[in-house]
Amino acid sequence: MSSSPTLSARGSRLALLVVGLCWLAVLFDGLDMFIYGSVLPHMLASKALGLTAGRAGDLGSYATFGMLVGALAAGTIADRIGRKKLMIACVTLFSLASGVCALAGSVSVFGLGRTLAGVGLGGLLPTAISMVSDYAPRGRTALTIGALMTAHHAGGILSAYVAKWVVEPHGWASAFWICVLPLLFVPVFWKFLPESLSFLLAKGRVEEAGALASRFDVELPAHSGRKTPADRWNSLLALFRDGEWIQTLLYWCASFGGLLLVYGVATWLPTLMRGEGYNLGSALTFVVLFNLGGIVGMLVAGRAADRFGAPRISAVWFALTAVGVFLLSVHMPLTVTFVVVFLTGVFLNSAQTMIYATVSIRSTADNRATSVGWTSGMGRFGAVFGPWLGGQLLASDHGDWGFTAFALAGLSSMVFIGVAAARTARRPADSGAPQTLLGAH
Repeated sequence: MSSSPTLSARGSRLALLVVGLCWLAVLFDGLDMFIYGSVLPHMLASKALGLTAGRAGDLGSYATFGMLVGALAAGTIADRIGRKKLMIACVTLFSLASGVCALAGSVSVFGLGRTLAGVGLGGLLPTAISMVSDYAPRGRTALTIGALMTAHHAGGILSAYVAKWVVEPHGWASAFWICVLPLLFVPVFWKFLPESLSFLLAKGRVEEAGALASRFDVELPAHSGRKTPADRWNSLLALFRDGEWIQTLLYWCASFGGLLLVYGVATWLPTLMRGEGYNLGSALTFVVLFNLGGIVGMLVAGRAADRFGAPRISAVWFALTAVGVFLLSVHMPLTVTFVVVFLTGVFLNSAQTMIYATVSIRSTADNRATSVGWTSGMGRFGAVFGPWLGGQLLASDHGDWGFTAFALAGLSSMVFIGVAAARTARRPADSGAPQTLLGAH
């Protein structure tokens, strides 16, 4: 690989272009994910589509169920068609699905649109993380992935402003039309995004991968060959052998509670805050502050974990999250509430990430991908349950219990991750733990 300064500078700029395009795609992902929660108070107040609190919770779960399907299918599909094509397909799918939501004349059609959007949203994030891992500037993979994940929360901030500036004058459907606009960027992604280096190596296209790596001034990722179905099955069984099943289930339960908390709060925060007596403008400001906290949390959590240990940070973060979420059920002065919402965003979003970091550190190199993947997959059932739970509490006139229920989920994750970490405290950490976990959701 050439060491020419001119080539290196040019390659670095190209690599940053790829990272920037992935950041833009994840921004659209975050916008589409958070837009439902941001417009939900308006939809409920105007009884759009005859929507009730119970049905609203169901609709929130449809999207997260779609994300579960998309996340589980992403790896298999990417192995077949490539990560570039899958990223473009995901952006296209959730953008068109938002058009379905905008045109919906019934709750059923709207629910179909949100489910399809969820499939695209769930497939995009892990694919973008893989792409960024391949093309991140040398020695900056963890920092780059942390920066990538700020795009998801920037999308959440954007969703609040879309709801504030567009919905009131033009109606709830206008917000979903905004979410169709990413289609305009599909030709840009097609022209400027290269194929994933990992995919090219897996397909045996070594020379093509080497040429791209040289052009973009990045290192070729390590490649140990593709696993057979038997290899994957043995990796899964290893999670339950020799008493490992207890640790595995504890991590799964911690992930379930963590994602229940993340997606429950993301869906219902504006509505629950309105129920606490705040006006719609303040409720949407809470969404902005919550996601600003998420950006800060993503940037500081890794450093804290490196110094104090990922298990300890995860447990402490969940405890602080539970306190913050519970305090939101108390009507405090507006300025104090703003601070609590911001700090809750800091701890909530990165607490779940630290679960994945903990699982990775406690896993062997051969089994790490399976361990983290299944922990994330089981957690996504919590992502489906969280929005549904909030809707059921509101529908039964127990909305004031919403923040308490989510706080209890945070405490349960704290307990599960703490017990799991204590059981494996004597197990030596694998020094080969990957540094790309900031984006695991």
